[in-house]
Amino acid sequence: MPELPDVEGFRKVLESCAQGRVVRRVDVHDAGVLHGVSVRRLCEALEGRRFTGAERHGKWLLARTGGPLLLLHFGMTGRLVCADAGDAVDAHDRVVFTLTGGRQLRYRDQRKLQGLWLCHDAAGAARLLERQGPDALAVDRDAFEAALSSRRGKVKTVLTDQTVLAGLGNLLADEVLWRARLHPALRAGDLPQPDRRRLYTHMRRTLRSAVTAGCVPPRDAWLTGHRDDPDPACPRCGTHLRRTRLSGRTTIWCPRCQPGGS
Repeated sequence: MPELPDVEGFRKVLESCAQGRVVRRVDVHDAGVLHGVSVRRLCEALEGRRFTGAERHGKWLLARTGGPLLLLHFGMTGRLVCADAGDAVDAHDRVVFTLTGGRQLRYRDQRKLQGLWLCHDAAGAARLLERQGPDALAVDRDAFEAALSSRRGKVKTVLTDQTVLAGLGNLLADEVLWRARLHPALRAGDLPQPDRRRLYTHMRRTLRSAVTAGCVPPRDAWLTGHRDDPDPACPRCGTHLRRTRLSGRTTIWCPRCQPGGS
């Protein structure tokens, strides 16, 4: 599932592929990924417009055109691809933007759980995203600690709640909690300040490394690199990893490095 580092990578794809280029044609191969906008309206709004910039907030990508804003969410299987206009269209290319210079920007998504929105202006985009919490890469420590201390839920659930903190998904939350040596089922509001600060520090470090990689990398030294092993062991202490479900999400942790929980 694309998380903050993946979407940051998609932002860079949009910038390198489309920024400064005019949209010559919009081809919608599957209208099921459009939300609140018709195929005709999307084409009329964007054809002839120039992509002027891209921003990311959490798992959302905002593409500016000097007028309407295109908002993209990638769900579980979405991605943004830069291609040449002559390249074959993939079976999962749902919307294709043909640009000046012979390039194409393609929204590719197998499962179609999210998609594209069109907003008339920045105010409309702000309304669409108003329930999103602060971006996990931009939030300062005080705001992060305040958000956690005011929540009664389990810390893993709170970290992946996009209304609390935007950008963290299942892989990142497990990785950050493992690095901070905190059990995922601990109550967020009960964490003492040293634990909240340690969690914030490791979240920042993990995000910076993952953004550089363009994903949550399955490295040997990371918990992520072992969560799918047949008999997963902690890369730090060698203890057999535990697996359960919290709020419907598969959760991995080390009982030795992350004691406690309920």
